[in-house]
Amino acid sequence: QVQLVESGGGLVQAGGSLRLSCAASGIIFSINAMGWYRQTPGKQRELVATITNGGSTNYADAAKGRFTISRDNAKNTVYLQMNSLKPEDTAVYSCNADVTRYTGAYYVANNYWGQGTQVTVSS
Repeated sequence: QVQLVESGGGLVQAGGSLRLSCAASGIIFSINAMGWYRQTPGKQRELVATITNGGSTNYADAAKGRFTISRDNAKNTVYLQMNSLKPEDTAVYSCNADVTRYTGAYYVANNYWGQGTQVTVSS
């Protein structure tokens, strides 16, 4: 199977920065899109940013100009650099990936989620 493991969350003051990482592990043939989403209690999970395996990016309006998504295809890892953080950025951040596995007999494509990492921005 495939696992996505996030790291880099924590507590930071408003105006500060954090860098999140998400590494995919398992018997992976290829990874297409990878992305970051966030959720706060009582609200639906929302898109933060996505990136294709070719490097094309897409950002939510709240992330534009402050957050940068990147990936290292050799390491099956996606990053989210978050600058100028605001209290309203406080949320659980989860990574997502479209992964194709090779079972030895055929290819299987699935979408996977990490367990999430807490980001708290104090005012």
